[in-house]
Amino acid sequence: MAILDTGDLVLAMIGAAAVALTATFALVRRGINDHAAAGQATILAAALESELRACLITTSTGGELYRNSLGRRLLGPATAPLAPLMERAAGDDRALGDLERLEAAAMVGAPRKAEISLTTADGGREWFAMEVRPASRTAVVWFVEDVSARRAIEETLRRENEWLADFIDFLPIGVYCADSDGIIRTANHRLAEWLGGTPSELIGHSLEDVLGLTPDPEAERVELRLMGRGGEVFQAMLAHSVFDEGGEIRTRSVVVRDMVPEHQWERAMRTAERRFRWLFDDAPVGIALIDPDGTIGACNLALQAMMGIDHDGMIGRALADYIAAEQQGLAAEQLNRVLSGSLPGAHLDVRLKGRRDLIAQLFVSPTHEDGAISGLIVHFIDATEQRNLEVQFAQSQKMQAMGQLAGGVAHDFNNLLTAMIGFCDLLLQRHGAGDPSFADIMQVRQNANRAASLVRQLLAFSRRQALQPRLLNVTDALAELSTLLRRLLGETIDLKLVHGRQLGLVRVDPGQFDQVIINLAVNARDAMPGGGVLTIRTNTITVDQPVQRGPELMPAGQYVLIEVSDSGTGIARDNLSRIFEPFFSTKEVGAGTGLGLSTVYGIVRQTDGFIVVDSELGQGATFAIYLPRFEADPAQEPKKIAAASDSADLTGSGTILLVEDEDAVRMFGTRALKNKGYKVIEARSGEQALAVLRSEQGIDVLISDVVMPGMDGVTLAKLVRMERPTIRLILISGYSEDVARNGIDPDAGIHFLPKPFSLKQLAETVKQVMSTPA
Repeated sequence: MAILDTGDLVLAMIGAAAVALTATFALVRRGINDHAAAGQATILAAALESELRACLITTSTGGELYRNSLGRRLLGPATAPLAPLMERAAGDDRALGDLERLEAAAMVGAPRKAEISLTTADGGREWFAMEVRPASRTAVVWFVEDVSARRAIEETLRRENEWLADFIDFLPIGVYCADSDGIIRTANHRLAEWLGGTPSELIGHSLEDVLGLTPDPEAERVELRLMGRGGEVFQAMLAHSVFDEGGEIRTRSVVVRDMVPEHQWERAMRTAERRFRWLFDDAPVGIALIDPDGTIGACNLALQAMMGIDHDGMIGRALADYIAAEQQGLAAEQLNRVLSGSLPGAHLDVRLKGRRDLIAQLFVSPTHEDGAISGLIVHFIDATEQRNLEVQFAQSQKMQAMGQLAGGVAHDFNNLLTAMIGFCDLLLQRHGAGDPSFADIMQVRQNANRAASLVRQLLAFSRRQALQPRLLNVTDALAELSTLLRRLLGETIDLKLVHGRQLGLVRVDPGQFDQVIINLAVNARDAMPGGGVLTIRTNTITVDQPVQRGPELMPAGQYVLIEVSDSGTGIARDNLSRIFEPFFSTKEVGAGTGLGLSTVYGIVRQTDGFIVVDSELGQGATFAIYLPRFEADPAQEPKKIAAASDSADLTGSGTILLVEDEDAVRMFGTRALKNKGYKVIEARSGEQALAVLRSEQGIDVLISDVVMPGMDGVTLAKLVRMERPTIRLILISGYSEDVARNGIDPDAGIHFLPKPFSLKQLAETVKQVMSTPA
């Protein structure tokens, strides 16, 4: 990518990609029958993968032959490559028209190019250079390149050129350029105004006609008598220089009217220089003028602010000194090629070294004097924030993928644990406390419950755990937890609690809230091996406008702030962005699993809260938790149902349809409910359950798993609610209730039982549901 007159560079890049494509298609047509051809195809595919543009190769029938990584991000499926871009172009007739013409060209196998502007989510604009052309009689290749940066710099340079043209036009002196035949080729507005015309009326006329004489090219200065628009004659002085432009001799001339006194001339020159400095220093991008030896001859205010270095600190220093060491060689080579004229311009992405490290895009162009390259002009665009956003987006995608994996694994484990706990309960009905097998069965059951707590950690990380939130007073909760915390921290660490006033309440699961505080306290203890102070501070804050908290956008509202600060070793800046990643730990190998903080993050986010960390090496660390604040209102408290005592009667009667694709869970549920007196009909899928419902009319309760092959439990529940509204519904799932319901209104009368559950919990839930009106 180049700026202004550097289109040849772009054409060269496109030509290189075309050569790679042509060779690749040749290999495809030969079938790649031998090992050498396969190796070449691999090399060419790698070349296309390194292509700076998105690339997609499709057959004329819509099949996909090849797609590089950028093609996977920007382009849609092979049958409709432009579908994502058309969605963004909705409402923009011009962009839609260009996209449709590209699609039409692809359909008839004709080449076509276009540059299209699309609106971003935040209301900005992005530009894409798009090209489609036939690759063979049966294949089409698509190229898409994000040229937003080039368009931005071109627009900036266009405005600068307009400003410079206006500057020259309205200088307090006349300016013109003539060829060797004495024909005027350019003239500014001021000279034309003096002579009573316009610049276009002067261009093409001879100097003899306009000035009354042809100045001697050997003389540096000539005095003239010129006639103005009203017929008045005025005295002027002409100064000119001769230069060679592409083999043609031309003169560059300045006309000064009325032989102004020296001090007025100096004042005019100062005005002209001041206006030029305005154009230079007020440019929205950093600009540096580079001398032929590679040193900085001048730089504008934007570049000084970007680098954090004043003007004197940069002048005379080599530009390469400000580029990261690993990139200096490549950057110096590109700059030298532009200086030598072998490249018309260059575009570099580099890391700059100043008072702060930043990532910048450099647009390099040569400057000319008397037809020869006299130096370089380099435009700097700070791309640090853009790259940080790209890194944050990639990190968010990675965390989401890990969460989905952890959630899926935890869901499957919950099915296994439900069966293990359930069958242990069935065994305990036959083997009482005095039975030799009783202790073994209890060991199995206790270890299954321990495994269930580990699974809850995975679900907490993936934000899919089953929570039982209620309104909680943070001050009281921390006071109750302080005794346990002091035992965990030991005698060498001092625990301080500093509470704010009128905190209000937060809506959290008390057990999970305790786990968050304990995990943070244990991490702080490990960061203070020699002792120290752990401070837990609470307060209320009001956020008037949405604010960025880490990678998340925290909406406006009232929050309870809980800060957990330690005086420990601190966390390196490079690790702060990864601190909540699963399995990432700053501790030595074997000292931690890396799941503690990721679990904390998952619990806080599932509670609609936010957590951020601030730390420096040797300065300790502070974890700030923001939880939505609630006023004390008993009406907001969920109604609690008293748990049945061990001696409560859990038997009952009625017909239950149990839908579960996991055989072990279904077998346990069937036996448990039959033992309590219920008639149980089994179904392995939602489709089989519908068939049973249409043939059986006396079903009282439907118990269905949520995640099943084919029809899921939520869809089945909605159909049953519409067709058989008298049937009571219970959904069971290893995920949290809000995830399992998947949009079903909590007031729709559908009950929820999280996995893993025991025989008693299953019987209690069925008994409770049977006692409620249909």
